[in-house]
Amino acid sequence: MKKFYVTTPIYYVNDIPHIGHAYTTIAADVMARFRRLCGMRVFFLTGTDEHGQKVEKSAATMGTTPGELADQVVVRFKELWERLNISNDDFIRTTENRHIRAATELWRRVAERGDIYLGEYEDWYCTPCESFLTESQLSDGRCPDCGREVERLREPSYFFRLSKYEKPLLEHIEKNPEFIQPANRRNEIVSFIRQGLKELSISRTSFSWGIPVPGQEQHVMYVWFDALTNYLTADGWPDRTEFWPADLHLIGKDILRFHAIYWPAFLMSAGIELPEKVFAHGWWTVEGEKMSKSRGNVVDPFQVADEFGVDQFRYFLLREVPFGLDGDFSVRALKGRINGELANELGNLLSRTVSMMTRYHQGSVPGPNPLKLRAELESKMVALLDIYSRDSVYRDVESSMDRVAFHEALSAVWKAVREMNIFVDRAQPWSEKDAAQRATTLYILAEGLRIVAIYLYPFMPDASERIWHALGVEKSIEAVEKDAQASFRQVARWGGIAPGTKVRRTAPLFPRVE
Repeated sequence: MKKFYVTTPIYYVNDIPHIGHAYTTIAADVMARFRRLCGMRVFFLTGTDEHGQKVEKSAATMGTTPGELADQVVVRFKELWERLNISNDDFIRTTENRHIRAATELWRRVAERGDIYLGEYEDWYCTPCESFLTESQLSDGRCPDCGREVERLREPSYFFRLSKYEKPLLEHIEKNPEFIQPANRRNEIVSFIRQGLKELSISRTSFSWGIPVPGQEQHVMYVWFDALTNYLTADGWPDRTEFWPADLHLIGKDILRFHAIYWPAFLMSAGIELPEKVFAHGWWTVEGEKMSKSRGNVVDPFQVADEFGVDQFRYFLLREVPFGLDGDFSVRALKGRINGELANELGNLLSRTVSMMTRYHQGSVPGPNPLKLRAELESKMVALLDIYSRDSVYRDVESSMDRVAFHEALSAVWKAVREMNIFVDRAQPWSEKDAAQRATTLYILAEGLRIVAIYLYPFMPDASERIWHALGVEKSIEAVEKDAQASFRQVARWGGIAPGTKVRRTAPLFPRVE
């Protein structure tokens, strides 16, 4: 079995989960579920980043300890992932002993290579971004990434010889153009590296909430040296690795530099393979405005899921905007997707199909008749069957997922949904007097819906299972996902639903939102 290792960033515990956290994690979950359906052995990792000055300051503001703050916030993340039907295989916390051991070992190996030396750091630092900055990088005296005030630092520090890896990084990116995606982000990183890389401060002495530097406990590791190591920790490093190198690091564009420059440089220094791909997605605005606490427009994923539905929320985030670009969240747009595509096009199609089989065929899936349909429907039927029988949906979805183009994968599936709606409207089986012709029409719809549910399962697991349940399919799609012997492509082939299968009338798949 092929292996596939997908990660989210580990999320800071100085704040509660928001739509950005949900977006990345849902995307990773969709990829993990898809790869499992393809017969791969998947490792899907998420977790929390619990060290650093930012966490220490947040805890002090709240009158608690950093450890207690982390314990409180971690519960919220785990509750959200359960609420959003996230199928992660591990949840890493950087305060765990296994991680402290791995980060310490990575430091030791990099130091043995001669790439760490003691010096003094004097320049600017952005605590919210945990980022070191030079005077020239500031924007009107503020952090160029978050726009917040920075502080002047002067303290002893260990440095990593980042400049040593300037050429190797450029060579790796040139030889592996898919390493950083999308292409515009790769170009940004290449441009940044070509401006010249400075040595990187990788320890702090002005606070204590972090992993101690081996042999120099008055220093704590720079939070990014610590945090990035989590991808190795969870795979059992340094004792063993089963899934490394990671196939896909999914991150927000704001932390691309740490993942596409610092992380591969640390790995090169330690003699460890680099991840296959780092993909940076865009940011979400709300009703055209940047999210902020002061504006009171931060989207709470718990609230959206409770009000509109988990699968509806998952679908909207990956359908609305090409993954990699910025997107705008609005309740109006969410309602439009739910009422239009989900309720009218998919949910209504299932309801009509099951109702007609109940009315005309005693609640069973009829057997297809070899007789041709009416001439004006024949071409549309052939076009619809071609979508399935020639694997065009599978090829389009597989290609889209390989490129991390979730919206394109959904577009390919929705092409089939719309073809079925056109087909049923033209065939009008409710007014058809030829029983054999009606049976053929309804079988095509039932089998088409069964296959559509498989393709939609990574995106909307619960709704897809409900489609199979309504169609009377006894085996769950989750069982297919977990069955190493089952082939996604085989299960999705035409003809899988047996004539005579008893259908079940159910509540609306996607209730309309007023």
